Amino acid sequence: MIEVRDLVKHYGHVQALQGVSFEVRPGEVVGLLGPNGAGKSTAMRIVTGFLAPTAGQALVDGVEVVDDPLACQQKIGYLPEGNPLYLDMRLREALRFVATARGLRGAERGRAIGGAVSDAGLQGKEHQLIGSLSRGYRQRVGLAMALLHRPPILVLDEPSSGLDPNQQIEMRRFLRSLGSSRTIVFSSHILPEVEAVCDRILVIHQGKLVADGTVEEVCRSCAEDPRGELPTLEEAFADLTDYAPRESLSGAEVDEVAPAEMGGDHDVA
Repeated sequence: MIEVRDLVKHYGHVQALQGVSFEVRPGEVVGLLGPNGAGKSTAMRIVTGFLAPTAGQALVDGVEVVDDPLACQQKIGYLPEGNPLYLDMRLREALRFVATARGLRGAERGRAIGGAVSDAGLQGKEHQLIGSLSRGYRQRVGLAMALLHRPPILVLDEPSSGLDPNQQIEMRRFLRSLGSSRTIVFSSHILPEVEAVCDRILVIHQGKLVADGTVEEVCRSCAEDPRGELPTLEEAFADLTDYAPRESLSGAEVDEVAPAEMGGDHDVA
């Protein structure tokens, strides 16, 4: 469903991506894993048509993004890093604006808004100002906007960024539920999150794809690399404060807590 071929992106003298290639098959939940500055966001922006590559190709359902970005974007729901929102708009007003921009009208627009509110767990918040919502609920608003046009593909850039531990666990549950009916690609630098949600991970390090597989396969390939060309996971994530080296990731578990709203106990930030 998504195919990336020899993707290269330069920002002046900085080589953000250096010949990255991968495929995401229909129904997969794939995590882009890597430290800040590895090239994850750049790859996602190219796939979603928000950034042109220096070289290489990105295809969505067989269509090259550069050739027909609108056709590709109709199939993608995108949550960018930082989740830019209209904080002075009420939730339903903002969703109506985005739905209209997506070409939805009349009863179809109303159904789309109702479905997105339900899917994102925002019932009862429709008339609140977005700026009054907690960080967790604002993330849900961004997800609702990405879901409005019922895309078969979701591309989510750091969806758990800035969330507290309980909210992160709730986000993992949410992503798992969405993955039952959609193809999802999301970036993260949190190893337990990717392991808990993903069918497969892609490790990007210094602009290069250095590993592709399940967590167990990636750990094994990094540890057994005969030429020493691949970084160990400890080296690849040495600059992350929330990374703690472990002997094995295969037995990692996500601690379940009492059900909590991803928005926390309060609506007001």
